[in-house]
Amino acid sequence: MSDWISPFAEYSAGAIEALGISLIVLISFYALLRAAVQLLRRLPGEAVFIEFRQQLGRGILLGLELLIAADIIHTVAVDLTLESIGILAAVVAIRTFLSFTLEVELTGRWPWQTQPDQNGS
Repeated sequence: MSDWISPFAEYSAGAIEALGISLIVLISFYALLRAAVQLLRRLPGEAVFIEFRQQLGRGILLGLELLIAADIIHTVAVDLTLESIGILAAVVAIRTFLSFTLEVELTGRWPWQTQPDQNGS
């Protein structure tokens, strides 16, 4: 059974990694193109910059989540050693820290904090 699981997991992890990288690249280009169009339409530069950063941050967050999933699949199904688990733990910790800091940048709050009421209470 593991004769086909390992190659399948390796292929799947590679495909998910490619998807994560592609999303980051495509969303980055989309955000940049959208910002350029908005600047050409003479929208306020500060508003364009804020929207650009938010779109870019969301793209990076989504890509990071996929890259973490690919790392987990690869480590658990293909290369399960104490060393690979340690490396996975470090990579996941770094990427999770990046995700949390990006979330704070985008929303102004930690992911576990509830969103304030819209009516100000």
